[in-house]
Amino acid sequence: MIWDDTGFLVSKNKYSENSLIAEIYTQNHGKVTGIIFGGTSRKIKNYLQIGNKLYVNYNSKSDSKIGYFRLEIDKVLTPIYFDDKKKLSCILSAMNLIKILTADSQKNIKIFDSIQFFFDLLESEIWIQKYIFWELELFKNLGYDLEFNDLVEKKMVNKELKYFTKSSSTKKIIPNFLIDKNEITRDLQTLLYGLKLVGDYLDKTILRPNNMSHPLNRTQFINILK
Repeated sequence: MIWDDTGFLVSKNKYSENSLIAEIYTQNHGKVTGIIFGGTSRKIKNYLQIGNKLYVNYNSKSDSKIGYFRLEIDKVLTPIYFDDKKKLSCILSAMNLIKILTADSQKNIKIFDSIQFFFDLLESEIWIQKYIFWELELFKNLGYDLEFNDLVEKKMVNKELKYFTKSSSTKKIIPNFLIDKNEITRDLQTLLYGLKLVGDYLDKTILRPNNMSHPLNRTQFINILK
């Protein structure tokens, strides 16, 4: 089986002294695992950065055996943020979610397009807020649609509109920006709380039922933001 495609590098690990084993989310073949012979060499390791977009040639003897990649750089994306710890950590968090939540060899063009959109949102002044919505859209594309509007009731508190959870006995506050998509917030504590709420949903709905723990990369990203 031989094919050509483009894709984003979502994970890489050492396979042998000179080779890597990698996962690439491709446009037409979904997430694919393969071996990169010579992947540790100076010639190519510099562009084998998590998140970079690559031209992919895949070759495998059969569907049941792992194949190998021949790669060329399509677009350098991640190294642009090497001097920005927050955005670099966000890239690692996002690519790790793609790695752990998507199935092998299942094409999903919405997820592929969302990865490109992810790198676009990093250029926004409100990139953290947009990243939170990016996670929610990823979950939706995987079949888990969290609609906060269905879970809240609104009240006026000190002449300000506030949203509270309907079912919780403790009536948790839901940040307004998660309900009103036109509202912009740059308040870090509000954004961190939004990330926590989305993370709680990720744990309860997707990870725990599949005996998976919360991704370390996501936890590290949140800690860097604090």
